[in-house]
Amino acid sequence: MSAWTTRLKELGVELPAVAAPLAAYVPATQSGPWVFTSGQLPFVDGQLPATGKVGAEVSPEEAKRYAATCVLNALAAVDALVGIDSIKRVVKVVGFVASAEGFTGQPGVVNGASELLGEIFGDAGKHARSAVGVAELPIGAPVEIELIVEV
Repeated sequence: MSAWTTRLKELGVELPAVAAPLAAYVPATQSGPWVFTSGQLPFVDGQLPATGKVGAEVSPEEAKRYAATCVLNALAAVDALVGIDSIKRVVKVVGFVASAEGFTGQPGVVNGASELLGEIFGDAGKHARSAVGVAELPIGAPVEIELIVEV
């Protein structure tokens, strides 16, 4: 077992099955030393745990947990493509938050993804990031996360 697989076990974290794409794309693709994931929704066993906008139907605290779920789905896509233990570092996280009018807490929501990456990868999990508020996300998801990692 290598470092990241061991770390996941220490944290009691299990990567889910790769979420099936909703349209014409792949979950992750590699170009040189970079793996780019498609935007990942917070699917759990093929279902969204909630739909709606953060700051209305979905609380910021719930959305932060869903962002962590999204990042696990993104890591599962990386793992299926190249193996999680091949990750050298997390380079960039982009988080999209379906936001109710007036909601400005997108950075706090996307912290759910960033904090989990820090727990798993330590210094190798420190990354650049964007947290973007949007009007709608696919199938009503409250949050979507994409990753760029170096392998």
